[in-house]
Amino acid sequence: MEAGTATHPDQEPAAGALLARRLAARRRPGEAAIKGFLFLCALLSVATTIGIVVALAQPTIDFFGSVNFFDYLGGTDWAPLFKPRSFGVLPLVVGTLTTTFWACVVALPFGLGAAIYLSEYAATRTRRYLKPALEVLAGIPTVVYGYFALTFVTPLLRDIGLSAEVFNALSAGLVMGVMILPTVASLSDDALTAVPMALREGAYGLGASRLQVSTRVVVPAALSGIVASFVLGISRAVGETMIVLIAAGLQPTIAFNPLHGVETMTAYIASTGIGDVPTGSVEYKTIFAVGATLFAATFLMNMVSIRLVRRYREVYE
Repeated sequence: MEAGTATHPDQEPAAGALLARRLAARRRPGEAAIKGFLFLCALLSVATTIGIVVALAQPTIDFFGSVNFFDYLGGTDWAPLFKPRSFGVLPLVVGTLTTTFWACVVALPFGLGAAIYLSEYAATRTRRYLKPALEVLAGIPTVVYGYFALTFVTPLLRDIGLSAEVFNALSAGLVMGVMILPTVASLSDDALTAVPMALREGAYGLGASRLQVSTRVVVPAALSGIVASFVLGISRAVGETMIVLIAAGLQPTIAFNPLHGVETMTAYIASTGIGDVPTGSVEYKTIFAVGATLFAATFLMNMVSIRLVRRYREVYE
């Protein structure tokens, strides 16, 4: 061995510590400030969630001091602004689930299909133009979607022979599905694109067709991201306000027929919050109780999605 090239084993840790000190000395003065700013950005979402909980907590507790909790959850009549008053929230929950169901019928299969096409079938030039065009749908104001459902989709349903009411859950749900379709398609496309090309090449090498590779290899490998996009789209549908307020109506009835009018939780909050309800009254506190119910539902969906994502997550090197 040539002279000067040998190092003692005890010198390696000392060399590592020296290198770490030199790198620390080279750090720019602004790096700590940038790190602190990024930490505050991450903390903002947590602080916002805590703020929402604090804002909902006290009025909701006061509301349940006047209304029985089990009557609220299990009641089938919602009439807090009329006499005799009734505070059963089930009609609002059913209305929310009905419109969300029809939104999922549109958004989930078509969104996943669009993502598979963009990731596995579309040429680079086609993808370059088609994906931005698809994402334009996410930028349309929801009030425009609401009037589109009321003035175009509802008459269209009648033209094809369905006896839809002027305000109905089906038209609101279908248009809401179109609204959240870009969210599902874009996030699912990102998850599919992140699957390593080696998995595709291995499947093609075994003689699989493009359809088999897409549905049996790529989709299962990206399942965690696809599930996350589904849950995000469903949460977006549950929390949508303007479309259901304009097109679904304000009829708090337990009607599973989508051709009838319904009232969702968000529609009730929006319509009551701009009314003449006295501040501090029980009727006013229903806004916070329904908001807390909606928050709990979306929080539960997010918790379930986190479990599913962790269960089906694939890690590639």
